[in-house]
Amino acid sequence: MNALAWNCQGLGSPGKIQFLQSVTRSEKPNFVFLSETISSYEKMEKLCHKLGYEGFLAVEPQGRSGGIAMFWKGVDNVNLLSLSRSHIDVSVTKMNLDNWRLTGIYGEPDRAQRSKTWELLRNLSRDANLPWCLVGDFNNVKSQEEKKGGPPYPNLLIEGFNECLQDTDLQDLDIIGHQFTWERGRNTAHWVEIRLDRVLVNSQWLRMFEMSKVYNLEGSPSDHSPLLLVPEEQIDGKERRLEM
Repeated sequence: MNALAWNCQGLGSPGKIQFLQSVTRSEKPNFVFLSETISSYEKMEKLCHKLGYEGFLAVEPQGRSGGIAMFWKGVDNVNLLSLSRSHIDVSVTKMNLDNWRLTGIYGEPDRAQRSKTWELLRNLSRDANLPWCLVGDFNNVKSQEEKKGGPPYPNLLIEGFNECLQDTDLQDLDIIGHQFTWERGRNTAHWVEIRLDRVLVNSQWLRMFEMSKVYNLEGSPSDHSPLLLVPEEQIDGKERRLEM
């Protein structure tokens, strides 16, 4: 059951829709989580059907910022657990697998309000005792090594994020490919790259999908690269394709 997570930074241009169509056709993710859609509920519903997905949830933006959506297909059942302007949290049922939990996250973009994201993760971690996977743009780094160019990332934010991960028993899955997921100012003196997007899992989920891999799909028309989570037997084929 593959999952794609992408901060699209608005879906107003045909190029972004075409890019999303191309990625979903080639990678065939069962789940798609989009953040910063800057799109209405109705537009997300139309896009869901256009991409060939069976179900969707969406939260509209506030003015000209935000907006999140989750699409799915090829699973037996998806139950909404909770949602807000920053997250969509569902339980997933598929034949021959135990129930598990998928949460799409759009981290608070305002650094002064970043603790709201950490508190959200802490609250969500208390809600259910299921194998749990979180995907999306967390808008934070775990270390200075996750940022290249520009001034150092605030240590207070790094410490706060790491404390949150410890409190929630969540671990970061390594990315295969380019290690940074957001960039600005490419090929200029002000080029900055940061790993803002990631996949977090608890130990139960990792035992359930112990061969999971996360791929950075570069070449995005957004400042963010999509991440593709591959938890099952598609891994071997993916690795062979990447080595060709």
